[in-house]
Amino acid sequence: MVRKTILTTALVGLAAASAPAQDARVELSGTAGWTFSDGVSGAAVNVPGVGSFDRIDPKDAFSWGLRLGFLVSENSEVGFLFNQQSTSLEIGGTSTFELGDLSLRNYHGYYAYNFGDGDAAARPYVLIGLGATQYGTINVSAAGLQRDIDGNTRFSGSGALGVKIFPSPRFGIRLEGRWTPTYIKSDAAGWWCDPYWGCYVVGNAQYSNQFELSGGVTLRF
Repeated sequence: MVRKTILTTALVGLAAASAPAQDARVELSGTAGWTFSDGVSGAAVNVPGVGSFDRIDPKDAFSWGLRLGFLVSENSEVGFLFNQQSTSLEIGGTSTFELGDLSLRNYHGYYAYNFGDGDAAARPYVLIGLGATQYGTINVSAAGLQRDIDGNTRFSGSGALGVKIFPSPRFGIRLEGRWTPTYIKSDAAGWWCDPYWGCYVVGNAQYSNQFELSGGVTLRF
């Protein structure tokens, strides 16, 4: 899936390169950075002789991504971004235990608003996106036994602030801070009663968050 995404993005970018200079409305970007991640908490589980565990979290790790954007006007941009964090998953509580390596992948369609003129040397922008976060399969080795924990895909959003700096009309440098909250579960938080609708359970949603600081290059066609 990752190879297919990279190949498709590269082919679209090469096709766009044949466009006349005055119609440069496609931006192809590659980024690399560091992602600070957190997970969710739950009821404590006691493991005799080991400890009590009530959290599960991806570790902070290196991340990279690809992005293809189309400028539908001088300021408005729509596109698709892919991002991967190669990390590991650990459980925490009275002690910490690493379960195994984990690949976290984000697939988001997005809308970005670019400030300033289209030919400006620096263009700050804001971005919002919707899509999915995929948690890869984890190979766990414990007590001499090995087993695979199947991956899962969850709905997620994304929001970013950044700036694109263009030393030349076709080449730019991208700096960005991006937040990706992924819905994981809801815990019952109590009852809410209404004279008209009656009583119902109120849920407390929990999200796994990724905060990425990244830099990269942008090619404009």
